[in-house]
Amino acid sequence: MAKAKFERTFTDLEARTWRVEVKLAGSSNAMVVFRLRGAPNSRQDRYAWFNSDSAEARSVTSHLDASDILRSFTDDSLALLFRKSMLIAAASDPLGVPVTQFAV
Repeated sequence: MAKAKFERTFTDLEARTWRVEVKLAGSSNAMVVFRLRGAPNSRQDRYAWFNSDSAEARSVTSHLDASDILRSFTDDSLALLFRKSMLIAAASDPLGVPVTQFAV
């Protein structure tokens, strides 16, 4: 039987609500994506890497389950991942120089 999809939200210090997703779950790590609510395809979306220290992470033949990872997060662990997260959009460079353009 298939597991029900588990959804999680996170509220940052500026009271913005983010939808949390786990993508690209491998044998020892997964990408955690923070999507800003109410702004699809937003340039403010962020991502961070989660590294597992479970027994499954020591076996290259095992595979982490994204919904289990999402369930395991506490509010504090999500806050830590959010602080470590980076912008997804390359054009959202804080210096104003697009990442795809060569510096002169």
